[in-house]
Amino acid sequence: MPEGENSSVGVREPRLVVRKFLARQQHEGVGAIVRRSIGRFELRYFDPFLVLDEFSVTAPAGFPDHPHRGFETVTYMLQGAVTHEDFEGHKGTIGAGDLQWMTAGRGIVHSEMPASQGTQKGLQLWINLPSKYKMIEPRYQEMLSKDIVKVTRDGISVRVIAGEALGAKSLIYTRTPTMYLDFTLDPGAKLRQPIPRSWNAFVYVLEGDGVFGNSKSSSVSAHHLLLLGSGNMLKVWNKSTSKPVRFILVGGEPLGEPIVQFGPFVMNTQEEIDQTIEDFENFTNGFEKARQWRSQAALRLDF
Repeated sequence: MPEGENSSVGVREPRLVVRKFLARQQHEGVGAIVRRSIGRFELRYFDPFLVLDEFSVTAPAGFPDHPHRGFETVTYMLQGAVTHEDFEGHKGTIGAGDLQWMTAGRGIVHSEMPASQGTQKGLQLWINLPSKYKMIEPRYQEMLSKDIVKVTRDGISVRVIAGEALGAKSLIYTRTPTMYLDFTLDPGAKLRQPIPRSWNAFVYVLEGDGVFGNSKSSSVSAHHLLLLGSGNMLKVWNKSTSKPVRFILVGGEPLGEPIVQFGPFVMNTQEEIDQTIEDFENFTNGFEKARQWRSQAALRLDF
């Protein structure tokens, strides 16, 4: 946030970077490449966040039919386009700058496959759901790039996907209180962004180099995840004289609940996971439509 515009948070206590690591490439789906930062051995879980992938897919690679239960997925396209299909009959394509916020709830089976030529790139974040919401009906919130709130001020541009920044609020509803902000800072620009004190928060750098936390820190480059410590705001400085820095800032209210994960299923107890596996294998309790359904993308992959 520009200088002098942070009075609403009282005493400023900048968050420092307490952990930093490079998201290295790994294989996922069918032939897809992801840079996974949350959800791998370095960082299994960062309450309420389960997975963060920076994905890169070129047809025929992709993410064919697969299930989810107990959490939300947020897919944010950076380049190209991806088509989504599910067993409820929903189908749509999101392109660069578009967003899909999917609540898997009690169960969904879907596919996510490239929709155009070349390489499709984006981010997918998995957000855990509180126990009281894990078995709700699936739902979607989709926003085209042109409908995402954007503010530009003092060399700072932000796309407000969830939460609030530079006085602008997102239209997205989040069951787990969440902020998701896509910032670009011009050379020399400085940012002070409030973050609720009780929330966990992280930065993922997309392009360029930035100084996060305080001016004595070293610059951090693309594909790095930065876990932020305690405090109520983030300070960022682009000390470059020629290149912008782009990053996402994500924060969320910790759930503080037990977590048991088995692949694409995330519940609170082992008994609930066992029941989920049984439901999926027997096409019951939310997975009934999976018995007969195949996505068009999957059918095209059949030989």
